[in-house]
Amino acid sequence: MDKMAACGIEVSAQELVVALTGKKGEAVLHRFANTAVGHGQLLRVLTRGGKRVSVCLEATGMYGLDVAVLLSAQEGIEVMVANPRAVRHFAQAMMQRSKNDQLDAVVLWEFVARMPFTAWARPEKNTLALWALARRLEALTKQCTAEKNRQHAAGASQASPECVRRSIARTLRFLQREIKQLRAEALRCIAAEARLQKRYDLLRSVPGIGEVSAMHILAELLLLPGDRDVRQWVAYAGLDPREYSSGTSVRKYTRISKVGNRHLRSSLYMPALVASRREPHLRGFYQHLLARGKKKKPALTAVARKLLHAIYGMFRSGRAYDGALSYALPASARFPTVAPVQSST
Repeated sequence: MDKMAACGIEVSAQELVVALTGKKGEAVLHRFANTAVGHGQLLRVLTRGGKRVSVCLEATGMYGLDVAVLLSAQEGIEVMVANPRAVRHFAQAMMQRSKNDQLDAVVLWEFVARMPFTAWARPEKNTLALWALARRLEALTKQCTAEKNRQHAAGASQASPECVRRSIARTLRFLQREIKQLRAEALRCIAAEARLQKRYDLLRSVPGIGEVSAMHILAELLLLPGDRDVRQWVAYAGLDPREYSSGTSVRKYTRISKVGNRHLRSSLYMPALVASRREPHLRGFYQHLLARGKKKKPALTAVARKLLHAIYGMFRSGRAYDGALSYALPASARFPTVAPVQSST
């Protein structure tokens, strides 16, 4: 079998800078517009002569999504979407001091040629639609929160004219209307596919996960390949612990890595906060960590990680949430003793 050619693609809003293995094994640079026409030209160059190509690009959101979807559907081309932090550290290890689009494309070309290849799982069309809706909802919700803060500040200040207050109120009504419509569309996307509806219902069975949180968590998890284990889920969310120690003199506080999907990590925060107060087993787990000397924020992060473990188990088994499988409460907590009633006489 012929060795696969390497290809690194640096994606920007307007242009794709491509480093492709040449006849002598060197990196040959090409440029294409980041449009449908440019994508077609790129595909023709990659498939010229029937060669097989391993393509690497960074996870840059929507700008590189169409390229990844197009190339991953082509026979003879395999696509890897690399974590930008991994690529940056790889460039530093290669003593790369400068940064521009051409150098970045060459770094990606070196990265796919030297590092273990992890194929990108191409999502279904409905999955991509739900993901885009969830990301848009997240952005609009942040804007809505900012406008509410501005409304409060304007209402508390006599210096704000009435026209400013009316403008803020109009913007808030518009954002709230858009959010309502997008939520309805996201629910239609979920209902259109039995697998998505089943997983959505499983998420809603978790105390603390409401309609909005379930949408966001489901949309982010659907991008994960089906063969990933629970540790890879935790790493994908950036909730894996990061130890920093050296010998006997250096031992920093263990924190989460945050090398992962910040959108998923953010979506798990409020459910973890609610579950640590309302769900008996996770509340018991949270209080157990506090009793051991954990601070509140790391303990809450541990609850979020427990929730992710529980979601993994529910998706694999198809069964609704059972808190006892996450954390077994002590007997005294399960069966509290009742004090005898004092006689009034």
